[in-house]
Amino acid sequence: MTRVLVLGGTAEARELARLLHEDDRFEVLSSLAGRVANPRLPVGETRIGGFGGPSGLAELLEDFDVLVDATHPFAATISRNAAEAAQRAGVPLLALVRPPWSRAPGDRWTVVPTVPAAAAELAERAPARVLLTTGRQDVGEFAALGDHWFLVRVVDAPSGPLPRRHVLLRDRGPYTPESERTLLRENAIDVLVTKNSGGDLVSAKLAAARELGLEVIVVDRPSRPDGVPTVPTAAEVYARLVAGL
Repeated sequence: MTRVLVLGGTAEARELARLLHEDDRFEVLSSLAGRVANPRLPVGETRIGGFGGPSGLAELLEDFDVLVDATHPFAATISRNAAEAAQRAGVPLLALVRPPWSRAPGDRWTVVPTVPAAAAELAERAPARVLLTTGRQDVGEFAALGDHWFLVRVVDAPSGPLPRRHVLLRDRGPYTPESERTLLRENAIDVLVTKNSGGDLVSAKLAAARELGLEVIVVDRPSRPDGVPTVPTAAEVYARLVAGL
């Protein structure tokens, strides 16, 4: 039996856990960071919490044959730790990374390298009404932008500072283009700020912004560790595991 450790609470991680759980040739443990209060849990055995850095993860990997990094595309620290831990433990590592969104005809994108750069981009603009969807841990980067009004959409409430003029919307996808158009119109949004997370779960906001002719500030993905094979879907990871990598 092949023992697989899957990192991540993403939809792709849950799909991979399901595929492996249904196959008697595999034993799977899914590990979630615990940053969301009520995460969607995968089937099968699950652990929640950190590892204590690469050394802690490497120690855990002594009980596994394969590591799959299926974390969020912006979870750069855990991806670096996974690469280091797999190398230390001598365990094969695959990265399950959903493809990024790409610009479509009619999109009005400004691409920036980081969340602070997105805040700096907004700071140079005239006061606007902003839909902010970068996640609760990054809201504080926009707290000093007092001239803008923010609709801050998050799953869990931020613990840090918030912009002076804001409304907090706690919600979780998936969303539809119709619901996103309604949200943008009812709140008179001028600018959408988002990370390039990729996938279908929350991509409807981009289609809605395109249809309404709104500007979008897109935070580009961080770089990934060198030398780690990257696979775009759970089905392809599963096929490689069945084939013995």
